[in-house]
Amino acid sequence: MGILSLFESGRIDLVSSEILLFEIGQNPNPTRQEYALNVIAKAKTFVMLDERVEKRAREFDALGIKPLDALHLASAEEACADYFCTWDVSFFRKAKSIPGLKTKVVSPIELIEEVESWQ
Repeated sequence: MGILSLFESGRIDLVSSEILLFEIGQNPNPTRQEYALNVIAKAKTFVMLDERVEKRAREFDALGIKPLDALHLASAEEACADYFCTWDVSFFRKAKSIPGLKTKVVSPIELIEEVESWQ
């Protein structure tokens, strides 16, 4: 079962954010942009970029996380997300090493395995 299937079946909830909308808007492919916007429109939680998110992102940035990734991760924490799923191996490795991280960073395979273990 894929991640979108897990979401569509109601087994997981998606979180969206202002920074995610910004990043989608940077995609030059209108078809991909439209698809991504349709997916995140179904998110149950939306995180606005505010001073608290920006402050936490600066902390992540100081630990070597790229600024845009830091904003995504800070937004996930702000939403109290259990998991942050990423394909980016470099980001994944750096984020996994952050002490006290409130959101567990996982690969797509790890997320699927985790959700499957809930049964």
